[in-house]
Amino acid sequence: MSATDPVNPPGEPAPELLEGRLWVDGCFDFFHHGHAGAVVQARQLGDELYVGVHSDEAILENKGPTVMNLKERLMATDACRWVTKSIPYAPYVTQLDWITHYGCKYVVHGDDITSDGSGEDCYRFVKAADRFKVVKRTPSISTTDLVGRMLLCTRGHFIKSLQKTLEGEEGPGTAEERKKEGEAMKERIRLYAADETAKQPGVEVWFWSGENGFDKLFGGIGPKIGQRVVYVDGGFDLFSSGHIEFLKMVVEAEEELARRDGWYSEQNVNERKGKGEDYGPVFVAAGVHDDDVINKWKGVNYPIMNIYERGLCVLQCRYVNAVIFGAPFEPTKEYLAKFPWSTPDAVYHGPTSFMPSTKDVYAAPKEMGIYREIGHHEFEEVNAGTIVQRIMKSRDLYEARQRAKGMKADIEAAHKERELLEEEQRKKEEKLQK
Repeated sequence: MSATDPVNPPGEPAPELLEGRLWVDGCFDFFHHGHAGAVVQARQLGDELYVGVHSDEAILENKGPTVMNLKERLMATDACRWVTKSIPYAPYVTQLDWITHYGCKYVVHGDDITSDGSGEDCYRFVKAADRFKVVKRTPSISTTDLVGRMLLCTRGHFIKSLQKTLEGEEGPGTAEERKKEGEAMKERIRLYAADETAKQPGVEVWFWSGENGFDKLFGGIGPKIGQRVVYVDGGFDLFSSGHIEFLKMVVEAEEELARRDGWYSEQNVNERKGKGEDYGPVFVAAGVHDDDVINKWKGVNYPIMNIYERGLCVLQCRYVNAVIFGAPFEPTKEYLAKFPWSTPDAVYHGPTSFMPSTKDVYAAPKEMGIYREIGHHEFEEVNAGTIVQRIMKSRDLYEARQRAKGMKADIEAAHKERELLEEEQRKKEEKLQK
């Protein structure tokens, strides 16, 4: 455990170990869809999911500098739909007393090895106690990969048409390989669109096809009686605290409107409960722009995440109820009129524009009287551009982190080989005893 972490877990201890309460921990540095993949799979194994988040100091000591600070990283885990509770300052090497304190019987992690600064398995104690469960690691994505894209300014990750890629019509490889990859990508979108239990459909997923209008990819819960449908759009590149705070404030603005209209009165609450369950007053549809649209306005190698990766990040956010892939940069009257749920009640935008335009792209919703602007907030300057600036400002540190990651991988491989040999020896001994 790092000397900078609390010795004892904060908060009141749970009265008992709960079979359905699980623990996941990590750095969660600019929370990407690889993190969300581990979280959703963990949530499928139980009823509650507690997420331990390491301190900046512990990560620096064991792995290297973080891009996002602890407060920003906690915002990301709190906003994930499948997270029950976030726990700050979780020890880098998972301790039995910590997970027991919170009533978590099992720890869940991907099938890759995570090691501390000395190359030892971070989960060795919970594994020895038989309180460890494994889920599949999300392929082809990691914080290290994303930092590499920033440092090298690569553009090979761009997707020309997500819809065609999912159908196996575009992308690298043979026709059979493209089809297989497209199906895998579709299944991952379906998984990330799951509700808070991670077991039922939740978020609706659509494509905007221009002249052909909207195409539904996956159905979800949909707007409920009385809910206002509101629209937000953006690149959502390197989905982080700036995006999260904006989406949260949209929901809060609608809740305040609803409060004034009596949504939370005892009579209305009881009426909704009488018909099944209570629910919030807003249905948020988020439009995600294509890679070429973002690159047109921002240039260089933006977006750092392609539309598929960015869409998965938006899908997992608890403040979003529908995702529209390929949303136009300018939400025109025609686009808004063709909305799957009828013309939205409001179109929200943040206080700043990260992709400047010579024209007012929100002229149509303003003319329609449905434009709403979210005010200034603490994280409004946190976006893909500022994150890349953080990386570039500390380029030497991050390049050292990349090199250390490679050397660490060799150590981890040696530990893995040792574990396999020990397991093989154990099986031989058991066979001899029989």
